[in-house]
Amino acid sequence: MSRLFGPMRQVGIVVRDIDKAMRHWIEVCGIGPWFYTEKLPLDAFRYKGRNYDDIHISIALANSGEVQLELIEQRDTYPSLYRDFLAAGHEGMQHWSSWPENYHELRERALKSGWEIGQEGGSPRGPFIYFLNEGHPGTIVEMAELTPTRRRIFDAVREAAQGWDGKDPIRRDWPRG
Repeated sequence: MSRLFGPMRQVGIVVRDIDKAMRHWIEVCGIGPWFYTEKLPLDAFRYKGRNYDDIHISIALANSGEVQLELIEQRDTYPSLYRDFLAAGHEGMQHWSSWPENYHELRERALKSGWEIGQEGGSPRGPFIYFLNEGHPGTIVEMAELTPTRRRIFDAVREAAQGWDGKDPIRRDWPRG
């Protein structure tokens, strides 16, 4: 557990081809089912303090035990930490995420301690923030508020993975929040 942000709940994996990545995780690793959305609805997305209203990010979620995997493919050219990661020649784990219920308190504490905002925004699930304190690829910290909607969606993803029989590996119906 991070003594600053709480337990690691998710590994964020930035990819160039989300369909290929989902197939890899299904066929090679046996992990699924994947819940996929072509365009994650975002509002108030800010990258290094500047607003970008219509960023197009496709994501897929699956669990392996208690840890959620999030595949992310950005499908436009707006600046973001995802594009920065790929431009640096990386593909793979870009961040880890915690989901605290006291998100706003921890956010303010991190900012007062010198953590800088890389990007942040909101979704129908609630707010999220990525901090700019990467020491090496995969160490960016994301924090997302564990709202009731986010909890219901993420619980449904985790429960679908328990005892998954390999059928219906890519689900385009997002769990209801």
